[in-house]
Amino acid sequence: MVRTRFAPSPTGYLHIGGARTALFCWAFAKKRGGTFILRIEDTDRERSTQASVQAILDSMQWLGLDYEGPYYQMERLERYRAVAEQLVKHGHAYYDYASKEDLDALRELQRSRGEKPRYDGRWRPENVARLKLAPPAGVAAVIRFKNPGEGAVTFNDLVKGPITVANSELDDLVLMRSDGIPTYNFGVVVDDIDMQITHVIRGDDHVSNTPRQINVYRALGVEAPQFAHVPMILGQDGERLSKRHGAVSVMQYQEEGYLPEALVNYLARLGWSHGDEEKFTREKLVEWFDLGHISKSPARFDPEKLTWLNAQYIKEADNVRLAELTMPFLVATGCDVTVGPRLEQVIALMKERVSTIKELAAAIVYFYCPVEASDELMRQHLTDEIKPAMRDLRQRFGTTEWNRAKINETIKSVIGDHKLKLPKIAMPLRVAATGTTHTPSIDATLELIGRDEVLARLDKALRG
Repeated sequence: MVRTRFAPSPTGYLHIGGARTALFCWAFAKKRGGTFILRIEDTDRERSTQASVQAILDSMQWLGLDYEGPYYQMERLERYRAVAEQLVKHGHAYYDYASKEDLDALRELQRSRGEKPRYDGRWRPENVARLKLAPPAGVAAVIRFKNPGEGAVTFNDLVKGPITVANSELDDLVLMRSDGIPTYNFGVVVDDIDMQITHVIRGDDHVSNTPRQINVYRALGVEAPQFAHVPMILGQDGERLSKRHGAVSVMQYQEEGYLPEALVNYLARLGWSHGDEEKFTREKLVEWFDLGHISKSPARFDPEKLTWLNAQYIKEADNVRLAELTMPFLVATGCDVTVGPRLEQVIALMKERVSTIKELAAAIVYFYCPVEASDELMRQHLTDEIKPAMRDLRQRFGTTEWNRAKINETIKSVIGDHKLKLPKIAMPLRVAATGTTHTPSIDATLELIGRDEVLARLDKALRG
């Protein structure tokens, strides 16, 4: 049974790179009828916050990534201590009493010699016996892993292929800090064993940790899971992805009016592909997903492509659902959506023209809020030359049967009587009725605004 996990540290919000990793883990497990686990690695007590935990949980829910858990490392401290003691007992780990000052001096000496800074094994049992060392008073020990001195670690990365690292390149890593908190490389191994993880899919910044972790698995007599390290995501300029590239937290995409299915679709295509398919459902992702088609090269994040994809999903989305998503944006603007046309009707008219829900709300605000065109727009379009035709149009609208076809007929009759071309009256009509020059077909727009409101807005504009 396939079991994968996503194990974020709650020291910030969930960003694009982490969300993609979670999605790949989720899709891989779902494809194989397995289990996807969420584990919160909250052992960084100084930087971990409950707000970050909640942001991770909210992001997973919004993206629709269901999981087993969440599990929290800080609730498992006794388990880590017990396993570390077991390693000490069997000669695979030892107590290290080197102080921070000792280690700083060691690294400084090694750097001065041009050597790679690394722990020198001074508190290994054989060195303690040879040098007759005794634990210093008042120093809390860490527990270090006794890394093999010879041989190598070889593993087949399911994305990168075979990787070999000599044990001589690895020093004795700390398993348990003196405060009883496990280090990342130890906690993750114990967790993955206890949670029976079969496949570890994570960013390729963890490749260097893998040989260390495999040695701990071996010392515990447990077969390591299979590893797949996914290349990082870069900005369009080839630099490491950051906020300036548009890589904000997952929940900010919700706040900006993106649909979760659009973001899931886009994230899936960041470094993975299924032929030339660009747009596909979550169900198709699960059906198609495999590790063999993950690129070995970094992916490039393109916010414009994400926005384009979001626009396609908005066009296809149910109008009732879009109304529910748009409502909070309108309310925040101060609009009263209980006065005016049905929101679903307005959205049906407008959704082809926008890329985000936030943009949709901004585009329809004039249906529900008082209109106030700028003085510049009014001067530009509602000129003295056009006002007589506009007053005539306002009068005829008072008796026009209020539907799109009849509105269109009335506008055409005024154009004909005043010997005008359509833009000459359509543009000032837009400005007076909506406060903007960009709307769908003016007859459809006026129909939804409603006769009484249109007349009131025309009266106000003509008085000005």
